[in-house]
Amino acid sequence: MASEGSHYDLVVIGSGPAGYVGAIRAAQLGFNTACVEKYPSLGGTCLNVGCIPSKALLDSSEHFLHATTKLAKHGVNVTGVSLDLPRMMKRKEEVVSGLTKGIAGLLKKNKVTPLQGTARITKVTSDRKEIEVRGEKGTVAVTAERILIATGSKPSALATLPFDGKRVVSSTEALGLPAAPKHLVVVGAGFIGLEMGSVWARLGSRVTVVEFLDRIVPSMDREVASLLHKSLVKQGLEIRLSTRCLGAKAKGSGVEVETESEGKKSTLEADVVLVATGRRPYTEGLGLEELGIKKDKAGRIETDDHYRTSVPGIFAVGDVVKGPMLAHKAEDEAMAAVEIMAGHAGHVNYGTIPGVVYTWPELASVGETEEQLKERGAEFRKGTFPFLANGRAKAMEETEGMVKILADARTDRVLGVHIFGPRASDMIAEAVAVMEFGGSAEDIARTCHGHPTLSEVLREAALAVDRRQIHM
Repeated sequence: MASEGSHYDLVVIGSGPAGYVGAIRAAQLGFNTACVEKYPSLGGTCLNVGCIPSKALLDSSEHFLHATTKLAKHGVNVTGVSLDLPRMMKRKEEVVSGLTKGIAGLLKKNKVTPLQGTARITKVTSDRKEIEVRGEKGTVAVTAERILIATGSKPSALATLPFDGKRVVSSTEALGLPAAPKHLVVVGAGFIGLEMGSVWARLGSRVTVVEFLDRIVPSMDREVASLLHKSLVKQGLEIRLSTRCLGAKAKGSGVEVETESEGKKSTLEADVVLVATGRRPYTEGLGLEELGIKKDKAGRIETDDHYRTSVPGIFAVGDVVKGPMLAHKAEDEAMAAVEIMAGHAGHVNYGTIPGVVYTWPELASVGETEEQLKERGAEFRKGTFPFLANGRAKAMEETEGMVKILADARTDRVLGVHIFGPRASDMIAEAVAVMEFGGSAEDIARTCHGHPTLSEVLREAALAVDRRQIHM
């Protein structure tokens, strides 16, 4: 642990995906590095109340659903299946705890000093930044040559639906509900809302999703998003589009939500309302305003192409800066930022950052959507292929969905890949790699894919760009 007056080459504020990855990379590059975390456990939102626990529950709830609805078709007859929610929650916590301890071990191995407490930047000179870390055991003042702000984001509440932590909750509380609500209303049909709605629907809740826009997951390709929509409805979720939440009030042990669609008002009675309308940068208490660090209208820290803020020596990455609020984007930015600090050519290709919705089937996407290509007047060719015609998908009894590849009409360079289907989150990596190297649909089509695998659907979609798919 640091002592009063310790000096570092770099102090990283935040230990989420951006923070701990940036700290480790900095240590590898020879920086004497410290990493500040306000909470007792490392890993930030992603590990503690985001990516990891939500995926643990998604996987557990998928197992439960498969046991109750799908195993019989495989010749596995199961009787007396019941839900042990406390054990499911305990497993989730075990996954989180193991990974948190793993990060602590990685910091120790790389000789990164952990500082537990809330950081505030108190003074800045050209070569020296003073940081006050206020923790449970008191306050420690340290100095650094550079600071990397990686404090992430937190759920954004609606003015009409403020969080109370019990009946109107954020994704954090939705990860630990003591029982499956009889009726869960999810406000927001983005990644988080659909994933958490899926979890509780599988575990027995009636789920109603309310979305202000006319479609779900608006950042995704509309064609594949519509397939996800149909699938979720088939799974039992009710999805109300073009619907606005006007407010909510307590009613008995539940909550009454007033909505409006096409000028008509209606009321939804629910046990719990999950507000999943987005997240906002977490920068409170850092002293940024006093330092004159500029922010945009959304509260994000403004940086240049090298992640430098308006104050020399202070950098920012991840959810506190512009761009998608994704853990892998934050990791890449942190590595690029510290590499630039060390005089290397750090770089992030924002055109090849994948996005994934971890419903089942999954939806994964990289690059431009068909709508974006049409909007900018690009000439492109499209190839699609369904999982229904894939041998491995049939063997798995998972034939829902398709792969869609968009390629430049003149050069055949891959411009976007969109997958809705089983294990789309893993399959998208091939598309990312091809796009990272400027590859073409023909490159995918001429690459040998193992048989029988789900990845063959990607190859067939690439062949379909040239209208020569084989198995359809």
